[in-house]
Amino acid sequence: MSESRADEAAARGEGEGRVRVVGTAHVSAGSVEEVETAIREERPDVVAVELDEGRYRQLKGGAPEDLDASDLLEGNTVFQFLAYWMLSYVQTRMGERFDIKPGADMLAAVETAEALGLDVALVDRDIQTTMQRFWRRLSVTEKFGLVGGLLFGVSDARVAGLTLGLVVGALLGPVVGLFGGSVGVTDAVLARATGGVLVAAASGYLLGRLGRLVPRLRDDADLRFAVAAGGGLLLGVGGGFGLGLADPVVARLGGLVVGAVGSLAIGLTVGLLVGVVAAVVFAALGVDGGEAAEYEEFDVDRMTDTDVVTAMLEEFREFSPGGAEALIDERDAYIAHRLVALRRTGADVVAVVGAGHREGIERYLRSPRELPSMESLTGVAESRGLPWGKLVGFAVTATFVGFFALLALSSVNNLDLLRLFGAWFVVNGALSAGLAKAAGARWPSALVGGAVAWLTSINPLLAPGWFVGYVELRYTPVNVGDIATLNELLADEERPITDILADMFGVDLFRLIVVVALTNVGSVVASALFVAYVLPQFAADYGGTEAVARLMFEGARNGARIVWGAVA
Repeated sequence: MSESRADEAAARGEGEGRVRVVGTAHVSAGSVEEVETAIREERPDVVAVELDEGRYRQLKGGAPEDLDASDLLEGNTVFQFLAYWMLSYVQTRMGERFDIKPGADMLAAVETAEALGLDVALVDRDIQTTMQRFWRRLSVTEKFGLVGGLLFGVSDARVAGLTLGLVVGALLGPVVGLFGGSVGVTDAVLARATGGVLVAAASGYLLGRLGRLVPRLRDDADLRFAVAAGGGLLLGVGGGFGLGLADPVVARLGGLVVGAVGSLAIGLTVGLLVGVVAAVVFAALGVDGGEAAEYEEFDVDRMTDTDVVTAMLEEFREFSPGGAEALIDERDAYIAHRLVALRRTGADVVAVVGAGHREGIERYLRSPRELPSMESLTGVAESRGLPWGKLVGFAVTATFVGFFALLALSSVNNLDLLRLFGAWFVVNGALSAGLAKAAGARWPSALVGGAVAWLTSINPLLAPGWFVGYVELRYTPVNVGDIATLNELLADEERPITDILADMFGVDLFRLIVVVALTNVGSVVASALFVAYVLPQFAADYGGTEAVARLMFEGARNGARIVWGAVA
């Protein structure tokens, strides 16, 4: 650990106190010892720590604040929790690696101050404000890069590759439904693919049940799952797709179901192959193999040395200048504001902060006039310039709401329009509500998501998952304390992954994230299915897609005439 005193001639004004800044490594046992020594030697009036109220309560064993349900409708709250969880997980694993609890340096500072009867000041900005500003400062590319990098940081190559494959498959399925005919994906192929799905599902279920009767499989849940999934897939491809064993059952299904299931099955199969290839590539590149090696490459007790800290900060700034500003620079200024205020009271202060903040804080202590205003460091940071995304989103929403309102008004006397609008509502609502319920949402939450899915599917700035999450939080409080529970579960390397996942679904925060995500996925998939399968059915009945479009616009014009006649 390294530390420094701000130059007393610069850090003290006439009649002012003095601030000594101590830089720590949050996962270093040496930091804990030197923090205690510094406080006992200095015996300051105040010990200032890089904590806010929420983190202070957590360190002291108190309950963290619950997530405010209304904040979820802002749209970014779940992502902020996810980012905070991932960052916390990385720090927790480093703490386990070096046998020290993250935050032990701050807790040592607080407990030493209390033992000596010294005042304690919490000088850091609220963590929720910091994460909100951090997320908003990231560009779209940086957000994807952060989530992807964190995914590869906490998952092995197999999980990362298969996750990528599932995403590719889910996106490719509707594309196969729309354009598969041009590359030889006929109705017969879709029917065989649907049969493959039926055989694979039935075979996988039976193999899973039979596996419980085999001693070797009964005691190994991961192996039993692998046998059921692998055997079901092989039987589905060979018996269902190749031999057509399920053809009699498929013949009883409607064309819409066969087309949807078949194209999604083909898309997911291709995606699975992509995922396997990606897993091999990730493993070859060492995407998941560098964690322990990187830990071995440096001595944690040197993490506060200027060169190491500077290199780490500069690397982060290269990735995201805006994110570094919110996460580092703004907090330097915020903490410096609090320390300057304490110094002006005449108090002598020992400030315990992370090493990455020490240089910036001391610069502001030497030149307080350079501090930005406190108002600019608090609240939720707005994107620079005009909020074009919100303006466009509002315009799109208003246009479509108006269009559908006129369409609905006209459809009172038009059964064809009523059927088209009803199909859009039902397809979006059923998939969104169904996936929300499958993820563990309560019925009122799932039904709310289904009810708004038709509208949110036409506005990229709205998502039914936010509304589902809002209702869920009315029943079950969620707070940042759940992150510690998730970190403990993820750190367990001995239990089967199926058991760990089951326990993770018992954690309110994780369940909320999955519910919100799957509700949104349902809306996206429903929109694609409607365009790929439902709309062509209507188009065939009315003379083509162009005729359906004319029908909708004519309906909107009729609705406008009704409104105009009522107000004129």
